[in-house]
Amino acid sequence: MRKKLRGPGSRVQSSCAALLVLLTAACASSTEGIAPVSYTDPSGICPVGRTGWKLEVLDRRAERKTSEDVVALIGESIRRSFPGCRWDAEAGADAGVVRIEVHRFATDPVENTWDAAAEWTVTASDAAGAILTEFEASEETSRPNYRGSNNAKESLREVFDRALRRTLTGLRVVTPAGVTSSP
Repeated sequence: MRKKLRGPGSRVQSSCAALLVLLTAACASSTEGIAPVSYTDPSGICPVGRTGWKLEVLDRRAERKTSEDVVALIGESIRRSFPGCRWDAEAGADAGVVRIEVHRFATDPVENTWDAAAEWTVTASDAAGAILTEFEASEETSRPNYRGSNNAKESLREVFDRALRRTLTGLRVVTPAGVTSSP
């Protein structure tokens, strides 16, 4: 029986392979594996009680590698969470505008953790352009690097979920006069 001996370069090769896996995970699409979600209100009421809205999701991040995916994820989640609303082309000429400007949406490995952040500004205005509400949805988390888990995806999913819930709460408390309670 022959015993296979490890050569002096085998340790370097396995370290390089581990580093390559880590870098691939860090550089993967920031929305990979995160599907749009829906948190509908049982009352089914649209913001300000208006059924027609135009939704603008603008990516203002410094690095926009996955801009289309981030815009689609946030936009589709908002639309699904207000199923009784008519959005965009279906909204009509007198529709208000919900604008979401994304400032951060990323996760990064830091030592033995994954630090994730989702941060955006939400503005709702009426058809005349008067601002009804404006607020920030900002969430951060630091997740341990668990073995056998896609920690990048899970940390990003966590901050996305919390920021989206904050956004929906803020939009649901808007009144026609622009008087809101904090989300």
